[in-house]
Amino acid sequence: MKSGGKGGRRTRTRYAEIAEGEGSRAGQPDPLAYAKSLGYSEADLNAVPADAVTSHGCGNPVALAELRPGEIVLDLGSGGGLDAFVAAHLVGPTGRVIGVDASTEMVKRADENAKKAGVENVEFKQGLIERLPLDDSSIDVAVSNCVMNHCADKVLAFKEVCRVLKPGGRMCVSDLVTAGEFSEDALNDEVWGEWLKVAQSRNDYLRAIEQAGFQEVRVEGEATFPMAENDERLKGRITSMRITARK
Repeated sequence: MKSGGKGGRRTRTRYAEIAEGEGSRAGQPDPLAYAKSLGYSEADLNAVPADAVTSHGCGNPVALAELRPGEIVLDLGSGGGLDAFVAAHLVGPTGRVIGVDASTEMVKRADENAKKAGVENVEFKQGLIERLPLDDSSIDVAVSNCVMNHCADKVLAFKEVCRVLKPGGRMCVSDLVTAGEFSEDALNDEVWGEWLKVAQSRNDYLRAIEQAGFQEVRVEGEATFPMAENDERLKGRITSMRITARK
């Protein structure tokens, strides 16, 4: 789960710690292995600066996007820049990628990664998804990796994405949805609690996309989220979805 929406202070603090290298703990998955488990290929990862490989996502939305050279791409909740750098490689020097993240520390880290790697067709901006710092109809493709679920008002967030997309533009999302009610213990959990309080069911999430004005909303794939399967309070109740839609 990455930062990008109007999440709580704890979420932003957690990602600030990660950006500064203070959030790593024993037992965390190897970044390269985890990225591969999400569907990133060797070619994808070879195009990414080493310091940007870390992912807190739940899929590979860039693979859904089928990006073409010259396209302008928006990465919603860009974190350290993994999806933005993969996209930048695919759209080439005639294309452009803009990453937006709520955390100033993550934006700083992604900027540093771009400078070190000499990637010139990508830029990172600090901002909330509900108030994107972008012009109307300025983006060809929007991608998001496990971020929209953090937005408390998902219809508003998706409306903003729709606003900045060009007519006919597409959105490709990997995200988590929930099923059923959760215990107080789970809702107060340090890792899961804040997110669970704003998470939505599958139907409500898809409805929010449609209410925001998107068309051709399609679920391209779904599976239980492995990280949640290790917790009996969550087992079988958190699903990772791959979704595409058009403006």
